[in-house]
Amino acid sequence: MKSGTPSHPHRETDTGAMSAPRYTGIATFMRTPLASDPADVDIGLVGVPYDGGVTNRAGARHGPREIRNASSMMRTIHHVTRLNPYELCRVADLGDVPLPHVYDHPAVYEAISGFYHQLGRAGVRPLSAGGDHSITFPILAGLYAGSPPGTRAPGIIHIDAHTDTWGPFMGSKFHHGGPFHQATEAGVMDPQRTIQIGIRGAQNTPAGWDYSREHGMRVMFIEEFTELGVPAVIAEVRRVVGDGPVYLSFDIDGLDPVYAPGTGTPEVGGISTLQAQALLRGLRGLDFIGGDLVEVAPPFDPSGNTALVGATLMYEILCLLAERCAADPRADSELGQGR
Repeated sequence: MKSGTPSHPHRETDTGAMSAPRYTGIATFMRTPLASDPADVDIGLVGVPYDGGVTNRAGARHGPREIRNASSMMRTIHHVTRLNPYELCRVADLGDVPLPHVYDHPAVYEAISGFYHQLGRAGVRPLSAGGDHSITFPILAGLYAGSPPGTRAPGIIHIDAHTDTWGPFMGSKFHHGGPFHQATEAGVMDPQRTIQIGIRGAQNTPAGWDYSREHGMRVMFIEEFTELGVPAVIAEVRRVVGDGPVYLSFDIDGLDPVYAPGTGTPEVGGISTLQAQALLRGLRGLDFIGGDLVEVAPPFDPSGNTALVGATLMYEILCLLAERCAADPRADSELGQGR
């Protein structure tokens, strides 16, 4: 937690939007205050409304807005851990990443990277809502930018139906099937401390699966996940990522589409919402530097349930970040701090 953090920062939230009727006010993530200065924030909730990297069904650009709306259903105290993240850290909605050149993919990546570089310099742990999965690479690149030689790149806990380690697609490397390929090549993640959970679905080429394994990532297909069970999966995650910095990236299509149909690349036979919650709750205490929830595409789910699932999982990740933030003796995140 940053120096100067008030002893009860949640009061700023609870006495306002958190206690008001949920259908009132301007929608923000979890009904947190809207902030413009990252220096005043420990955990920043950010929207990245970009889906220019999808290879088929667009729609995730609408994810942040609908997740914000659905997140009005979230409350403060976790019913299992009894943790209140707003008591532990200063949590605020930092708005959406400005994307002035949305049709220029390299420019979009630069805009995202630059935005998160500023958050890293301010010591903010970001929790982001996409947007398609291509946004994760520039987020990681921005957080890592400016770090001194020898700074440990984060390991990745990646929950998804797909490894997202494919190379260029139709002549472009900027797509949602390749962020962890790009991040590995750029050295902004540690593939040896990366685990990919829930992988499934036929592919036209095994290149992505092969790339992950050849670079040391632990690939857990859904069949192994089911056979092991959630407690054993949690133990394996902890073994792989160890005690170093870690980033959590949750693609909503890691879930079975019966729970989250509103996504661009659904794959049947996936993780249930209950399993996902249990998995996330088992990751308490890891050295989280940030996380994201991506690929919620509201146009494919008129019921709004996928956005609600996304908001609920973001709350679970928020609790992980807040607990780590409060326990961390460092004033700010190590990445991007020039330490």
